[in-house]
Amino acid sequence: MNNTLGEKIKLLREAKGWRQDELAQKVGLNRETLSSIENNHRQIKADELSRFADVLGVSADQLLGRIPLDEVNLEKLYPSDKTKEAMRISVPAKNVQKFREVLLYILNKVGAKSNVGETVLYKLLYFIDFDFYEKYEEQLIGATYKKNTYGPTPIEFESIVNEMIADEEIEKVKSEYFQREQKKYLPLRNSCLDFLSAKELKLIDEVLNRLADKNAAQISEYSHGDIPWKVTEDMEVIDYETVFYRTPEYSVRSSEDE
Repeated sequence: MNNTLGEKIKLLREAKGWRQDELAQKVGLNRETLSSIENNHRQIKADELSRFADVLGVSADQLLGRIPLDEVNLEKLYPSDKTKEAMRISVPAKNVQKFREVLLYILNKVGAKSNVGETVLYKLLYFIDFDFYEKYEEQLIGATYKKNTYGPTPIEFESIVNEMIADEEIEKVKSEYFQREQKKYLPLRNSCLDFLSAKELKLIDEVLNRLADKNAAQISEYSHGDIPWKVTEDMEVIDYETVFYRTPEYSVRSSEDE
């Protein structure tokens, strides 16, 4: 495995199940600096190299490539691209109940709008998740989003929605929007707000106020301008960490949040 220094650090971090902010704290750096290192945009200083080696449980020579890393161990952790993909999807663990409550909250707020069909819901969930992660460096729902032609799509959506339909929490209806078939979901109960904090509700409302009036074409086009979508290969999972490279048009993180 001929990885760069930054790639080795990322692999070792992921093997330990640490987020970027967790490793950054352990080595005495901020998350943005670690992200730059992992993406090979910043060189590591000698004292930082030593700290990385100590925290990650390897030698500095192994990180620098003078002595090979134990590729057998790494292959056990990452035996194939398929396994790597599965690991990325399972981290962070999904909060299914929170997904349900957020979706119900959205549907109760804007689900009756004629423009809010399945495609718009996908993008609202994406911006809620990624805006929250950018602003607070924490997961809100933590759903997994893949890049497709029409923008970010939550992989878990179909299975969770089918469960909610079976549990009579929502109903699926078909309608027409400008002579095109549209999948809509209507709530059958109110959202349980016990699962959502005040700051989570505030951010959800901000996203809805900003984007819920866009139709499917408009919100899809808007999502295509967001850095996380732009830097991801087609049909690949969108990495939450890319949210920190957003342009000002999309960024929700003000200086007072830092």
